[in-house]
Amino acid sequence: MLFDSKIVVALRLDLDAWQKLNVAAFLASAVAGKEPALIGQPYADGSGVPYLAMFRQPVLVLSGSAAELKQAHQRALARNLRVAVYVRAMFETGHDEANRAAVKAVRSADLDIVGLGLHEDRKVADKVTKGLVLHP
Repeated sequence: MLFDSKIVVALRLDLDAWQKLNVAAFLASAVAGKEPALIGQPYADGSGVPYLAMFRQPVLVLSGSAAELKQAHQRALARNLRVAVYVRAMFETGHDEANRAAVKAVRSADLDIVGLGLHEDRKVADKVTKGLVLHP
């Protein structure tokens, strides 16, 4: 099925495996929080055991260098898009309030972005993430 929009999580290639997984999970939660309609209905198995609902469409996981993620971030800001960011300083914090403070302490152009999440029209998402590749 072809969707009109894309959910994208973009990660820095140079992160450790645990960092990539952590960043991807946080960014996906941000996308879901921005647009609850992206979440489908709850699941149930053949025995009637209920399971949590998930996104209704695939999540593309892309990756790139620090410079490529910075460029994607700049493209998103130039289009006035609301995106999720994960910055390197957030690895040193221990809770949500400290995470927000880590982002707020740095100007947009100077953020050390290690991950970016967005949900946008397919063409817009493609333009923002141009140069990033599917994560290996």
